[in-house]
Amino acid sequence: MLTYTLRRLLLAIPTLLFIALVIFLVLELSPGDPMAEIPLSIPPEVKERMREALGLGQPWYTRFGLWLYQFFVVEPSYWIDAAFGTDLAQGAQRIISFQSRSPVFDIIAERIPQTLWVVGMSYVVGVLLALPIGIYSARYQYSWFDQLGTFISMIGFSVPTFFTGVLLIVIFSVNLGWFPSIYDTTLVVNDWSSFGQQLRQMVMPVFVLALYNAAQISRFMRASMLDNLGQDYVRTARAKGMRERVVVLSHVLRNSMIPVVTVIALGVPQVFGGAIITEQVFKVNGLGQLLILAIHGNDIPMVMTLTFIFAVLIVVFNLIADILYGVLDPRIRYD
Repeated sequence: MLTYTLRRLLLAIPTLLFIALVIFLVLELSPGDPMAEIPLSIPPEVKERMREALGLGQPWYTRFGLWLYQFFVVEPSYWIDAAFGTDLAQGAQRIISFQSRSPVFDIIAERIPQTLWVVGMSYVVGVLLALPIGIYSARYQYSWFDQLGTFISMIGFSVPTFFTGVLLIVIFSVNLGWFPSIYDTTLVVNDWSSFGQQLRQMVMPVFVLALYNAAQISRFMRASMLDNLGQDYVRTARAKGMRERVVVLSHVLRNSMIPVVTVIALGVPQVFGGAIITEQVFKVNGLGQLLILAIHGNDIPMVMTLTFIFAVLIVVFNLIADILYGVLDPRIRYD
């Protein structure tokens, strides 16, 4: 397993470099100019000096190499300096946002807590709800619980999140006044009262995203359980007199989790990517909204950094899913 993991990590290096190059070239060839929002009253020579200050006057391969150096060398050096008080970075230029002229990773660090509070919590809630629902629906196929779960799952998976979010705002914010319609990103949780306010403003966006995630994962869980419940090893276990609870939870569940692990693992990077539509509906100042603002403003360093981070997370969690295959199924070997 260790050899396989190291081999996959080494293979991930050229893969990520190729992904970074593709992302950079797509942004380079896309229409738009970071100087487009500059007032027309600014003289052309001043605008040209501003372009040079942003590094836009250099060839694309020079800018791409500089970004790689800043991402893999300069930024980690700054993190080490901040953690241990060293001086590895020595004033090196960090990745700077075109819009705010602030370090990109500092802006991302400010947005991550909001994303984890809402999108991360909704994913955890969705998984915790989906797994038992899928297991119980498969165990009692065509029961009233299975029919109800299928109906709710189809609604949750089919209805877009922006419609569900607006519907909840109209019912619970406008008509009933139970929950705030706008997420307050400036709220600081320092006592029980502020913690209660945080929970109240999280209820609706978390419910919207949890419903969507649970609908998808529960269907995968149910289908995988039904596929394994009809296998020969299940009939053999029952014929040996094993209790149904032991058969389902000890034998069927472990094998059924193999395809579901892929769905759950590949969904984790979406947490850091944020739920763009839902964040817009509830005004959550997270990474998804940050990416949209960066795209609108032609903020190439921000878009490049965020999309590459999402690509890294996808590669990493793909590896985690493959490793979990071997843990769940002893027949899988990576020698």
